Amino acid sequence: MQHSPAFVNPSPTEMSVEPWASPQDQAAAEQTDSPQEPSAQEQEQEQHPDKLCLDSFWSEVETIRQGSGYTDLDCTRRDSRQSEEGEQEEQWLADAGLSNLISEDSEDVDNAVLLSTLTRTQAEAVQRRLDSYTLSLRKRNKPAPRDVREVFKPPITQQTLLPESQRSEDLAQNSMASVAKSPLSACVSHSAMTPEHQRGAPKEEIFITDVAYCEQAVIFLKQAKLPQNNVQRRKEDGTLPRVTCPKCRLGVTRIQDLSHSDMKKVRQLALIDMTALCDLLELEVKRHKMGKRKIPESSLYGVPLATLLENDQKIKPNTSTPLFLQALLSFLEKKGVDSEGILRVPGAQSRIKLLQQNLEANFYSGQVSWDEVSPNDAAALLKKFIRELPAPLLTAEYLNTFSAVRDITELKQKLHMLNLLILLLPEPNRNTLKALLEFLSKVVSREKRNRMNLWAVATIMAPNLFLHKAIPSRLTEGAEKGHAEKAADVMRLLIRYQDLLWTIPNFLMSQVRKLNENSNRRYQFYDRRIKNLLRKIHTDSRDKPDKNTSELCRTVKIQVGDVVSGTMEYQLNINSRASDLLAQFHRQSVHSPDNGKGKMRRNGAVLYPDCALYEVGGNIGEHCLDPDTHLLDLYNSNNSGEWVIKLKPNASRGM
Repeated sequence: MQHSPAFVNPSPTEMSVEPWASPQDQAAAEQTDSPQEPSAQEQEQEQHPDKLCLDSFWSEVETIRQGSGYTDLDCTRRDSRQSEEGEQEEQWLADAGLSNLISEDSEDVDNAVLLSTLTRTQAEAVQRRLDSYTLSLRKRNKPAPRDVREVFKPPITQQTLLPESQRSEDLAQNSMASVAKSPLSACVSHSAMTPEHQRGAPKEEIFITDVAYCEQAVIFLKQAKLPQNNVQRRKEDGTLPRVTCPKCRLGVTRIQDLSHSDMKKVRQLALIDMTALCDLLELEVKRHKMGKRKIPESSLYGVPLATLLENDQKIKPNTSTPLFLQALLSFLEKKGVDSEGILRVPGAQSRIKLLQQNLEANFYSGQVSWDEVSPNDAAALLKKFIRELPAPLLTAEYLNTFSAVRDITELKQKLHMLNLLILLLPEPNRNTLKALLEFLSKVVSREKRNRMNLWAVATIMAPNLFLHKAIPSRLTEGAEKGHAEKAADVMRLLIRYQDLLWTIPNFLMSQVRKLNENSNRRYQFYDRRIKNLLRKIHTDSRDKPDKNTSELCRTVKIQVGDVVSGTMEYQLNINSRASDLLAQFHRQSVHSPDNGKGKMRRNGAVLYPDCALYEVGGNIGEHCLDPDTHLLDLYNSNNSGEWVIKLKPNASRGM
């Protein structure tokens, strides 16, 4: 299979970065020894959706409009509404963990704890929401519950800016400057590349997560205004580059690696950063609220996702996605991914209706036979399941924001916005979306057999995710090519870069740690003089590294279930990683008298594939560590946290 030279194997110099490319790109790179020049037809297919894709998009839109649940859009859309003036700001402050700013009985210390972690641009976004809320109260002739400006002003005015805000701005400037000077950035500079160089060299983007996304946008907008950058920018040709993310010494943190309490803080901070980013990019998005709707008697279709999952967890306690969806995707992966035109070719309506009735009646009793099911019928039921959810899979609150990503020009800013939006989704929605995207990625990887490339899959699935009968949408205003292409573009970004989008950026991890530290030291906020003194001491101590940290011995707990069954000692050095500690644990377990039957491999290693190292306590709740985490850096970042080896969630009990 011929492929673009943009997707060659990474060179040895890139080993410190994390590449985010689609599985089909990686497979193609492995199968081909040397990059070949793509044909003109393949280049055109990758850059833009063809006429068949666009026709399929509008055909899918028409199918959705004519579906049984979409006959009376005005009636169904009464179930959702835009919030009244002031109501949106009030809900936003609540979701951001700042509702105490407008409460009469809250302490100033409660506000300072979260506000102290914000960067300047994030704090300004909060201030705008607070101003808007206060203005709406005045318009409705209601007195403000308290003088919110006095509560909020000290932490964020420029004269008394907190060190965290100033430090973030300095870090942003330094990090972005270092990227601009790096050799790799030469291949992503738009203005410096000649057309010949563009065709001959891989397209790459560096994805920085150490700096708040809104602060990166501030720097980008400032640079865009400089005279030397006022040159004509290269027009986007539609091809997706390889995205590389410099790996932090604390490793990559994925969404499932954090405890629920820390994920709640991540969502609050992600909302603030996303709002600041929307303000900078001048994206006006209105959040919708779903009214109460009658839950249908159906057991599968039209059931709220959370309800479906709650019922399924009574059958399979640790399941994270609906069992019906798992069965449907499993069947399609076995029988459908090689079927030509899968997802695009419609099934027979009479068969689809009978199959749905059969599934509704017999799925949970296990009496459904998939042997005679057509893959096209199953694909039609998959799309119907997604679009008949009572609330959009992307949620009523954020569906329009997802859609608005299509209006952002820069790819990195699109990915920034999508990363934050994924973090904001409720867990059932996020897990279900991931399962769907993983399947779609497998479909694209079999393009040679099924004739469904990335554009084809994206254009056919975009209406099913971005249109919902209860939410007004501008997605299909006018049947122009541009609307379909932009909608599909967001969909293909979700498919292509899903692994990147399901990670927690480093700047949010730093802010969560800071938030936990401030919560643990909140007494100091009561007295400004003590607060300033302790902050100075804290800053000074952080600037002076401990001389003894180069050689440390840490006690690691070994946990079975909820009980600590033992400990082990581990000597730290500057090169120690989490994988090294786990390897020592495995070696010691070989000689343990408690070593159980069936755990020993032929080479003498003990099989604990589902074990992981966690940091617990200190400035984090619970954090499953990346095997590449540098442990000395982790100790310096959280020296009061404990280290525990235990099974990952959903793993079988083998310790």
